[in-house]
Amino acid sequence: MNKTPEIQNSSRDSSPTEIPVANFAIGQVVKHRLFEFRGVIYDVDPIYSNDDAWYESIPKELRPKKDQPFYHLFAENHESSYIAYVSQQNLVADGASGPINHPQIKNIFDDWMDDHYKLQDKLRN
Repeated sequence: MNKTPEIQNSSRDSSPTEIPVANFAIGQVVKHRLFEFRGVIYDVDPIYSNDDAWYESIPKELRPKKDQPFYHLFAENHESSYIAYVSQQNLVADGASGPINHPQIKNIFDDWMDDHYKLQDKLRN
């Protein structure tokens, strides 16, 4: 006689992990709260996902919490274009200030639409 095994819940005492909510979206233009740069978001990590050396290199008084979304940006300031990795707490929306001139934008995004970039159709899920 075949009997279906019972499934035991081994996580009765553990509480579900809360996933932080991302306040910004891919294609959205943002600026840093403390430093003079803007960027367009091209990826989001629900929590900190970079290496410890990078995190430890941030001065302790400026170090963001790890349990929040972190955004990958095509960033620019008055001097150059670069890639940035920034915590949610350090960003504010800035689409009203217009598009970004980062050279890698054309690899992921199509047109600038009012206050954000449209993700290329071939990259949509």
